[in-house]
Amino acid sequence: MATTASSAAQARAPDKPVSIVLVHGAFVDASGWKSVYDILTKDGYEVLVVQNPTVTLEGDVEATRQVIAKATKPVLLVGHSYGGAVITLAGDDPKVKSLVYIAAYEPDVGESVYDLATRPHPGEEAAPLLPPADGFLLVDPAKFPTSFAADVPASTTRFMNASQVPWGLGAVQFKLTKAAWKSKPVHHMLTLEDHMIPPSLQHFMASRAKAKIVEIKSSHAVMLSHPQEVAAFIETAAADAN
Repeated sequence: MATTASSAAQARAPDKPVSIVLVHGAFVDASGWKSVYDILTKDGYEVLVVQNPTVTLEGDVEATRQVIAKATKPVLLVGHSYGGAVITLAGDDPKVKSLVYIAAYEPDVGESVYDLATRPHPGEEAAPLLPPADGFLLVDPAKFPTSFAADVPASTTRFMNASQVPWGLGAVQFKLTKAAWKSKPVHHMLTLEDHMIPPSLQHFMASRAKAKIVEIKSSHAVMLSHPQEVAAFIETAAADAN
């Protein structure tokens, strides 16, 4: 009986005043958020997850806006990697209270992800992308494990590599027409061992956006290698949004 009562108590987690919308990045799908999703929902948050096609930025922004519309409360909008560009544009929705960038791009108006990704970053590796093929990009399979998710279990990394989702040039090269971080609170988790988005570039973007920055010793796939820390970071941002 005690176990049943305890389980019931956990099921009746406190109702939170914000909804959390999770937006994934390039080359992967939304399943990478599962561990973070499980923690946040257990802690009583309404959590919605966007499944981006990653073909065009406009298409991903529309997919995100459709999910935002389903939220029952004001939204904390979270983006990983390329998902940061998505939330920068979709975040102008009046339901969005604040933005959370996880190892993510934060473009300015008139900038594309391509513009940011090709900035010089002496001493830091660039993402090992193959040349475009039929309008799409992929990570070099030989370098994916160490560049994208070096601190993730090898079996998971191998599957992520084998199931890469092609990233459309229409998403990479689109220049943003709005930047929600100019008018809304911003938090940025900066991944110090990131070989996809260099730490110095993350710091430049986060500082420009006047973000509250937290650094973590992690690869680019931080939600997989450090889900507890990512969830706690998101919950701190949610508390600040109230």
